[in-house]
Amino acid sequence: MTGALEEALAGHSAHARLMGGSVTRRQVRYGQPSVEKALLALPVIAEFCRRLDIAGLVDRACPVRDIAYATHGQVIEALVANRLTSPTPLVHVEDWARAWAVEEVFDLAPDVLNDDRIGRALDAVAPELSGIVGSIGAKAIASFGVDVARIHSDMTSISLYGAYRSLEADYIEPRFGHPKDRRPDLLAVQAGLAVAADGGFPVWHRAYDGGAGEVAQVVPAMEALATLAGERRFLMVGDSKLVSYPNLRAMIKAEVSFIAPASKSYVGADVLAACSFDAAVPVDYVAERDANKSAEDRGSYRVSEDTMVI
Repeated sequence: MTGALEEALAGHSAHARLMGGSVTRRQVRYGQPSVEKALLALPVIAEFCRRLDIAGLVDRACPVRDIAYATHGQVIEALVANRLTSPTPLVHVEDWARAWAVEEVFDLAPDVLNDDRIGRALDAVAPELSGIVGSIGAKAIASFGVDVARIHSDMTSISLYGAYRSLEADYIEPRFGHPKDRRPDLLAVQAGLAVAADGGFPVWHRAYDGGAGEVAQVVPAMEALATLAGERRFLMVGDSKLVSYPNLRAMIKAEVSFIAPASKSYVGADVLAACSFDAAVPVDYVAERDANKSAEDRGSYRVSEDTMVI
């Protein structure tokens, strides 16, 4: 095959010379050098962002001028993708976008995602954050059919190092309190989170000062969750901080069902000791931590029901 090709080329050259012509060498033009970029979960994240209409919800709440290279919503979607793939400081998000296929997936040039542009987007979103988060949560519940009839709510603390002397008004304040990591020597902030029992889907969150009392945050959380649940009744599950007179009064008034352990402040050891083991009814319940254990190693439960005035 090679010999035939060489012979044909030689014949072509000879024919060109006989005809008084010349052999022209043509330059071959090649395309741009290939560039390798990370893809991984970007298409999946982009699809979820579109189904939740994150850019649309942000842009409707925080519009920008038509001459902008990117809307606030586009920037926030790219920032979400960064946090879910390779979290980086804001000054390095532009470098991340160049190394990842952000332009191809989100149709957003990497140089748009500089730290100044991201900062302007975050500043624009901050005053509208509650509405945006609530709208995205409602969209997720409707789009994916999340059952919000049973919601688990709790608070946790985040201990901080360093000094915080110049605090802006209307923002949470690091304070000393009773942190969950047992470091009362550190300033802390607190976060409240509520998730649907259906898949552990987060449906509500709030930030609190480090010294905020957990008991006092139950009613605002319940009211926000009741609004999110709409006309449907929901069951609120919490820890012992859920049980207080103001909380119970508010939940009964709102017709919200709840489950929480009563602390020893309400149910003393003498009350528990007076309970009859034989009168309690065995229930067919297996705790998740015992699911993979043999029947004899699993915990067993008995239930008794009564009414108590506290």
